[in-house]
Amino acid sequence: MGKQLSISKRVWLAALLASVAVTTVMGCTSSTNTGLTGVDRKQLLLVDSATVNNLSLQSYGQDLSAAKAKGLLNPDAKQLARLQTIAKRLTAHVATFRPDAQAWKWEVNITKSNELNAYCAPGGKIMFYTGIIERLALTDDELAAIMGHEITHALREHGRERMSRKMAKDLGMGVLAASVGMTQGQAQAVQIAAQLGLELPFGRGQETEADLLGLELMAMAGYNPNAAVTLWQKMQKASQGEPLKFLSTHPSSGDRIAKLQGNISKVMPLYLKATAKAVKK
Repeated sequence: MGKQLSISKRVWLAALLASVAVTTVMGCTSSTNTGLTGVDRKQLLLVDSATVNNLSLQSYGQDLSAAKAKGLLNPDAKQLARLQTIAKRLTAHVATFRPDAQAWKWEVNITKSNELNAYCAPGGKIMFYTGIIERLALTDDELAAIMGHEITHALREHGRERMSRKMAKDLGMGVLAASVGMTQGQAQAVQIAAQLGLELPFGRGQETEADLLGLELMAMAGYNPNAAVTLWQKMQKASQGEPLKFLSTHPSSGDRIAKLQGNISKVMPLYLKATAKAVKK
């Protein structure tokens, strides 16, 4: 008779079996077509897309209502028109990566806030905060870099993916705890280890995908991809220090700048083609 497995080995074996069971039953797929930057990671998508879109639409609507009630919604018509123009150029190319996204009801709004933030909710609902536009004195190319990044989060269904991973993790942890007879303290310890070893690096991976696919999208729309670098240089300068990389869901500014610089040559032909086409018009 062989030696009994240690608790740590049994924990990891059970976790592995739970993970394999979930991914085998549900399968993995990539929500977007592969482009020049090579973003083609397979994704675990357990939650129905319509459910996520409905939830995000409700949340976006609440944000709009709250901003409007406080007189903070779209405070500058020229600023809004500027963003709408950029969005129109970017979304004209989303079908390259995801054909169904061309039919999404794309929308752009602005909230008056000093916060350095912007987002694109699933289904194409874009929100910018005045702080990120004004405090960083962003050019149109830099705005396109941010918007392309946020649009990519929606195209890649990163929110749906996060929900799916949480569902899988919760299921896996239940199976794991029951199979090895862990105490509550042991289960909590494994939860923390899972967050540090799986959840946070996974978030950094999503951010890198948004950077790279967003870089490609902005180049296709005729915005200079080098602006993605100057954008993050400005963000780095504006930030009061950065969170510890190991515990952060975002890559450090230095890392993401280096990754962007390493991919600009791949997308530059798209930018040159778009600008040449614009000149002929």
